Amino acid sequence: MKIKILIADDHHVVRRGLLFFLQTQAGLEIVGEAKNGMEAVTLVEKLQPDIVLMDLDMPNMDGTEATQKIKEQFPDVKVLILTSFSDQSHAIPAIKAGASGYQLKDVDPDELVSSIRRVYRGESPLHPKVTSHVMSHLSHGNKEEKRLSGLTKREKEVLAEIAKGKSNKEIAASLIITEKTVKTHVSNLLAKLELQDRTQAALYAVKHHL
Repeated sequence: MKIKILIADDHHVVRRGLLFFLQTQAGLEIVGEAKNGMEAVTLVEKLQPDIVLMDLDMPNMDGTEATQKIKEQFPDVKVLILTSFSDQSHAIPAIKAGASGYQLKDVDPDELVSSIRRVYRGESPLHPKVTSHVMSHLSHGNKEEKRLSGLTKREKEVLAEIAKGKSNKEIAASLIITEKTVKTHVSNLLAKLELQDRTQAALYAVKHHL
């Protein structure tokens, strides 16, 4: 059984280079090429590859959006990102969209083949630069969760009211508590969340869907 690969990249030279190289590797078969994300989604349905080798920066639909659509419609198809971008703003959304692996275009050819085989086996090979982004993103997320879980039920209610733009007086009336109690809750939640003022608190509440 050969691993069936679809190459998605808007640069013809890159597609050709990958095609010629990967065809020389035992157990790999290139079943198609896409020059943008939209074409990649269409060809996945038509060709049923095992793995899509996905560039990120493409016209008509970028690689992150294409990855998301492919994973929604064809969850068994694996996506391995192959891009020149190693920054967090590209890596994290692509992984959240469902990419199984993430490699950079300057990767050693043998390492690329190894990554393809590993993705096929269900592993998640990430370029070292990307791994550090993922780890810091996860630890940042855990920190935020800890902060939020440190709020009492009432403090969360007050925070939600702040997000609606209400004054202390209006919050007191809404929650049937005294204005002084509201003030206490506000100062407590600002301290726990390490925020400076009500504006920051309102933005925080919106960002975390409170």
